[in-house]
Amino acid sequence: MIKGFFNKSKTFKPVKGHPKGTKRDELHRIAKATLGSGNMKDAVVLPKGEDIGEWLAVNTVDFFNEISLLYGTVTDYCTAQNCPIMSAGARYEYLWADGTKVKKPIRVSAPEYVDSLMSWIENQLNNEQIFPLQLGTPFPKNFTSIIKTIFKRLFRVYGHIYHSHFPKIVGLGAEAHLNTCFKHFIFFVDEFNLIDPKELAPLQDLIASLKENHAASESLVLATDDHAVSSPY
Repeated sequence: MIKGFFNKSKTFKPVKGHPKGTKRDELHRIAKATLGSGNMKDAVVLPKGEDIGEWLAVNTVDFFNEISLLYGTVTDYCTAQNCPIMSAGARYEYLWADGTKVKKPIRVSAPEYVDSLMSWIENQLNNEQIFPLQLGTPFPKNFTSIIKTIFKRLFRVYGHIYHSHFPKIVGLGAEAHLNTCFKHFIFFVDEFNLIDPKELAPLQDLIASLKENHAASESLVLATDDHAVSSPY
């Protein structure tokens, strides 16, 4: 069970990890090991023979944890006074609704939006009707739809961080880590078609740049490997 993500002091902490010895813990370790090998695109691919539902579930928790920590670095600056609306640039404002307590979308400050969002996601992750813990228990028929909604909304947190708090991230020396986490997120989203391209518009230039740089680095590695193979030394 995932507990205590938020408290009244707004301290952002990651949720608990995957129970040790479970299939999800195993998949989490596989993902981390592949990611650590340096090939980010390989790290997002569904491992051969594994269930896609379990893979999506594991990565949803991991990305949730990752983004919670990233946002935690700017909570002192992301206040209702500094960020009275939840936005990702002048053209993109996000209203909050959860479909139950708040059915009609309302304008809230950025910290209130993120607080509500992360609490909402935490509730989804804790709901065993959506994220069953028992191996072999089927995922609900609308599982992919729920996952897509979670990822769409998590992207908005990235959008807000980049558009409203990037100078602070740079000042903390954390921009490289932010870019790496975001690139991993985007590669996963692309692999499983989780976010409508129009939703990615606020960061489309950054996304294109990260992909271009990744492709260039991959070409460099391949060229270096080819040279090593053909070298007589």
